[in-house]
Amino acid sequence: MTKQQIHLDGYLGQAFDSIPVAMIVVNAQGEIVRLNRLAESTFGYSASELQGRPVEVPIPARYRAGHTGFRRGFMAETKPRPMGAGRDLSGLRKDGSEFPVEIGINPVETGEGPMVLSVILDLSERKQSEQRIQNALKQKDLLLKEVHHRVKNNLQVVHSLLDLQALRMADDALVGMLRDSQNRIRSMSLIHQTLYQSQDFAQVDFDQFLGGLLPRLMESYASTAGHVSIDVQCRDVKLPINEAIPCGLIVNELVSNALKHGFSGGRRGSIMVSIRQDEDQQIEMSISNDGHPIPESMELDHTGSLGLQLVHLLTQQLRGELTTRRGGPTCFTLRFRLGAIA
Repeated sequence: MTKQQIHLDGYLGQAFDSIPVAMIVVNAQGEIVRLNRLAESTFGYSASELQGRPVEVPIPARYRAGHTGFRRGFMAETKPRPMGAGRDLSGLRKDGSEFPVEIGINPVETGEGPMVLSVILDLSERKQSEQRIQNALKQKDLLLKEVHHRVKNNLQVVHSLLDLQALRMADDALVGMLRDSQNRIRSMSLIHQTLYQSQDFAQVDFDQFLGGLLPRLMESYASTAGHVSIDVQCRDVKLPINEAIPCGLIVNELVSNALKHGFSGGRRGSIMVSIRQDEDQQIEMSISNDGHPIPESMELDHTGSLGLQLVHLLTQQLRGELTTRRGGPTCFTLRFRLGAIA
């Protein structure tokens, strides 16, 4: 054992070889003075093969030229720091294979002068774990996308079956009921279509959803819609699917009711759909129209209308509050907190 090694043993202590991280000691000339057992196994060299050799030996060739300058800069301003902060670093094994590493460098004063203690972490297993997680997330995203696609297709099949049934009926009242059911199914289908086309399967872009729903509702009530305009105010509102579906159905019901009852007799006017989210995660959604007001004789809480019954049930599902103004203009306003339902 050399005098230098004896001095280093005294400084580093007897635990140097048993520390569970790879460690290499480099002198001011850039030569490897000592390495522990884990460093030997990590790089595939015995201690005798690396001692006295340049520290650039276990570094990939493409980094060696720049490393000399970094090493000199560290010796000029010695303080503990991570090496290559913000960059991916690689180590080079004796067999020529490379592996990802994280390196911390620390100045040490020894009897032989200032040296650098490098602590090397082999990140191979961590990188492999991260890749496995990324692959699993990608598979999950593909699965969710396929689920939304199939649900949308199945709902469209139900929509088509109801359409065929309506074509065979002569009773206008029954046909109207089937058309209303079709619109509700289409609303749910559009939610899944919006998610299928989205990069975020946890949130529904409600503005995009309304952009698909409202024109179709206007087509369903073409005889009225020619006299009515629809204005939408919705910006950057994204809802989880379990809240987007009830909200979508509520919009469907209230806009349908406005088109059926608010603008009868060729009355002209407009419908406004507004939804906004505040900083406290409160959602406020309102559907208003300047058509015929709701008669005072109609009991909104005990109405025979299936549509309004659904609106009240869906409001309860959202654990929200619904307020109504009968006219000037007619307005339904729903308020609820995001995340209130599981």
